[in-house]
Amino acid sequence: MHKIKKAVIPAAGFGTRFLPATKATPKEMLPIVDKPTIQYIVEEALASGIEEILIISGHAKRAIEDHFDSAPTLEAMLEKKHKDDLLAMVRETADINVHYIRQRHMNGLGDAILCARSFMGGEPFAVLLGDDVVYNEGKPALRQLMDVHESYGGSVLGCQLVPDDKVSSYGVVAGEKIAGADLLKVTDMVEKPEVGEAPSNMAVLGRYIISSSIFDILEKTPPGKGGEVQLTDALKVLAKNEPVWAFNFEGLRYDVGDKLGFLKATVEFALRREDLGADFRAYLNEVLK
Repeated sequence: MHKIKKAVIPAAGFGTRFLPATKATPKEMLPIVDKPTIQYIVEEALASGIEEILIISGHAKRAIEDHFDSAPTLEAMLEKKHKDDLLAMVRETADINVHYIRQRHMNGLGDAILCARSFMGGEPFAVLLGDDVVYNEGKPALRQLMDVHESYGGSVLGCQLVPDDKVSSYGVVAGEKIAGADLLKVTDMVEKPEVGEAPSNMAVLGRYIISSSIFDILEKTPPGKGGEVQLTDALKVLAKNEPVWAFNFEGLRYDVGDKLGFLKATVEFALRREDLGADFRAYLNEVLK
């Protein structure tokens, strides 16, 4: 059984739902309180045991590379002013082992994953989508999927149950229950089905462990919904050839690609902060009066 050491984070999209903020700033750099969204994703990967991270970037995404790089002028100023806590914070992000490759054309998530082929070297790998931030007090969501992979092999789709009126926003799986309600062996997947046509309420939510076999499939996958290469279409083919599991992971998931979801994440992460939580809660109580 291969240990999962590498992860890919697709971050090439335009972020049109957050215009005009994302005209010059990558959506992945929009802060939840005082930390860029993508840093929450990277920290989850590292906490799960990932050793190398590949970010699939696009045009006008240089700010992401700068964030995970050293900042000599800023570091010198912080050191001179003896702001040691801030200096350590800045240097910590620069110590993360991050690689980059560009997706030249916006041809969908499947095409973005295909860009990672040479980096993965034939190993199974993790995928974390930047629109999904998961809060866990215990085991990170990706680590939960890695544990399933270590027990059962194959590919693992991170899922949660969603209400009927939300199924049309996600890829939804059909499958056979293996270990209670939390683990299915996938038999089919439907990308954004209409309400009433979904095979289940188990929706794929931005975390994956994927076999390297996916790359050969993606190369042959024609454009699907929206004229883009859909990862879901390739995973359906993969599930016919080797085991693909859908795992109902634990954690509070925020869809930060949606404005309301982003606001919920900002408020709730702020309320959990020791330095902000009490004062912010008091402020919200005043506003709600």
